[in-house]
Amino acid sequence: MGIISLEKINHLYWLGRYTERVFTTIKSFEGYYDRMIDQDETAYQDFCRRLNIPDIYGSKEAFVEEYVYDEKNPDSLYSNLARAFDNAVILREEISSEVLAYIQMSLDLLKSHGHKQAALLDLQEIVDYLFAFWGSVDDCVENEDCRNIMKCGKYVERLDLYMRLSYDYRRIEKEFSKFLNRLHRIQIWYSTENLGKLTEILNKKERWTEDYYDALNALGGIIEVI
Repeated sequence: MGIISLEKINHLYWLGRYTERVFTTIKSFEGYYDRMIDQDETAYQDFCRRLNIPDIYGSKEAFVEEYVYDEKNPDSLYSNLARAFDNAVILREEISSEVLAYIQMSLDLLKSHGHKQAALLDLQEIVDYLFAFWGSVDDCVENEDCRNIMKCGKYVERLDLYMRLSYDYRRIEKEFSKFLNRLHRIQIWYSTENLGKLTEILNKKERWTEDYYDALNALGGIIEVI
């Protein structure tokens, strides 16, 4: 398979994280969008608090537009897709132009529809692109280590967001199992101490929330990359 440089490992890992960040936050955004329409116009404030991002919006309309489309907002879906794209461009030879194209199409969609309030339709199309992205990763990325590093990033991000967004324990447990499956295949160093700490906390099942911040810190320290 050959040796993967530390720089490429970082880009693979963060490509996995940023694409998953967009995917999972879109799924949660849809629920909050419905709440803002039908129940509570300020529900976006809870969304920001849970994700530990600043509430700079002031209204549900501003939140929908700026969180989805704003290129200058570092927490927006657009900005996170742009970071995924930047990592993917550097990895073009490892992942192929076909894989890269799905992120490019997502960015093009947001750029073309910005400020037109087509959010939910746009986001469903991006979800479809990201499903296709991961399918093409399995089909087009020949190096197994590259795929596993990307998927470690994917599951770290998914676990982080599931914890922050109070997903059911059974779903967290399922994603943790997927993460372990990939982690034990990669040929890079990771922290067995932090892995052990997170495992111990999650073994408490529904009571894991008693150690919420310790769990997030342990998860973030398992794979230490730039």
